[in-house]
Amino acid sequence: LLVDTFTEFYYPSIGRAAVRLLETAGCEVLLAPAGCCGRPMISNGLLDGAQALAQANTRRLRRVADDGIPIVGLEPSCTVTLKDEYPDLVPGDAAEAVARQTFMIEEFLVHLHERGVRLPFAHRARTVLLHGHCHQKALVGTQPSLAALRWLPGAAVREVDSGCCGMAGSFGFEAEHYAVSLAMGERVLFKAIRDLPPDAVVVAAGASCRQQILHGTGRRALHLVEALADTLEAPS
Repeated sequence: LLVDTFTEFYYPSIGRAAVRLLETAGCEVLLAPAGCCGRPMISNGLLDGAQALAQANTRRLRRVADDGIPIVGLEPSCTVTLKDEYPDLVPGDAAEAVARQTFMIEEFLVHLHERGVRLPFAHRARTVLLHGHCHQKALVGTQPSLAALRWLPGAAVREVDSGCCGMAGSFGFEAEHYAVSLAMGERVLFKAIRDLPPDAVVVAAGASCRQQILHGTGRRALHLVEALADTLEAPS
């Protein structure tokens, strides 16, 4: 399990939910021996620093990848950095091996489902609205997330065609971009969330997306693993 900085220091409940899901699915969960992926540096043009982090993480993760162990991530921007950026930052067999073995958690859960693994979810009638993270939509797609959410009995799942939430990493935190950031959220996403019934669940994998949704609508969005883990049937 690739524990990103947001999960480690701000949202540990997401990591615990992921462990619960994976262990319920019969997996042995190990924490990936990696530090910050370097995404913040890449986004701000600090490529020398990002390359140093990529080299260090690739060295640590190469053995995991060579052993055929899936590297499963929770934060889209961090996970796709390993999948998409590392082969360019540190070209070679090691980065390619790590990229091949790296998956978003919803991708991995779908792989397990295709192999016959079924998670025991309780029936709960509710609306579930998915907002896709930009990196997720561009490089992985939202179909695995939609597929996983549709395993929930009684859930009416749909995706909002909202584009970017407006936060865009640190963009929405910067004073000169604040108004534009909120306007982007208001265009589709915030309105769609405000129109939901009170018991509806909003799902967003990206930490920045969840922060933007909370700030713009007052509603707390869940990570996909939280939505799934919260619906697991209690052990008998």
